[in-house]
Amino acid sequence: MDILQTILYAGLVLIIAGFLAAHVFTRSIARKVREGVPPRGEFVDVSGGRLHYVDKGQGRPIVLIHGLSGNLENFGYAMIDRLAEDFRVIAVDRPGCGHSTRDIDALARLPNQAAMIAEMIETLELDKPLIVGHSLGGAVSLFMALNHPGQVGGLAMLAPLTAVQETAPSVFKGIDIANPLLRRFIGNTVAIPMSLRQGAAVLKVVFAPETPPEDFRTRGGGLLTLRPEAFYAASTDLRSVSLDIADIQPRYADLACPLGMLYGDGDAVLDHQSHIQAIQRHHPDMPLVLLEGVGHMPIVTRPEETHAFIRDMYAKIN
Repeated sequence: MDILQTILYAGLVLIIAGFLAAHVFTRSIARKVREGVPPRGEFVDVSGGRLHYVDKGQGRPIVLIHGLSGNLENFGYAMIDRLAEDFRVIAVDRPGCGHSTRDIDALARLPNQAAMIAEMIETLELDKPLIVGHSLGGAVSLFMALNHPGQVGGLAMLAPLTAVQETAPSVFKGIDIANPLLRRFIGNTVAIPMSLRQGAAVLKVVFAPETPPEDFRTRGGGLLTLRPEAFYAASTDLRSVSLDIADIQPRYADLACPLGMLYGDGDAVLDHQSHIQAIQRHHPDMPLVLLEGVGHMPIVTRPEETHAFIRDMYAKIN
């Protein structure tokens, strides 16, 4: 064996050893997260999976749907308890996210996620709730309103994804992986160590121009992203978006339920103007709240204004 072959062999051994070490580390972190952040809600079986949800409060129903790479605890940081003073609040982990499951990758497609949550609403016998969708959850809520109008009383969209984007938001490019096998390999090896290393920088962009709370990972569900299945689900969700948003945009004129939108004018994840206009051109009288100097996470940073918007939207359906 010549010196070049020796170097190549040694390099290959080091690479394999590195991935094995990353895999062992990932398994350890994921186990600690699962033990430290168990489900705090209930489960309902639906076609294609099992949905985890928190049901709190009494009275008129509201369903909260979180965004990409999130879970229901994103709303738990500042919104669930506050809303439960006035409403019956059902916050759900989207299929495949948080503690919810989905049986196959095809169920990441937005119409399928909408169908699963609509089935949950029917099973829980909720009478046309207001659907509150944040970010990607806003896109899911639009599919619910169009494909399952009998389960939707209205839409209160918070920094929603409504329009086709040529490229993934910069903060999510690291999870924009087309090949499912590569997606799973990365999720089980380097994704979690990299997230621990770069997590603060990612949160800074997600919350910009505002400052992320220091306790968001522990109190806002951020720790649940430190699992291979969470990385895989988020990457699969991201790849599904481009397949579905283009199909639904021409249908926005058919939206028949009350709907409104809240956005921060400093959103660094989604261009608020294009996502507002995608709906507003079909519904020019749509209630719109634009918060000055606010980023993509008003559900955490501006709970009072967000609560008021949701309350006002519910008044429009009752």
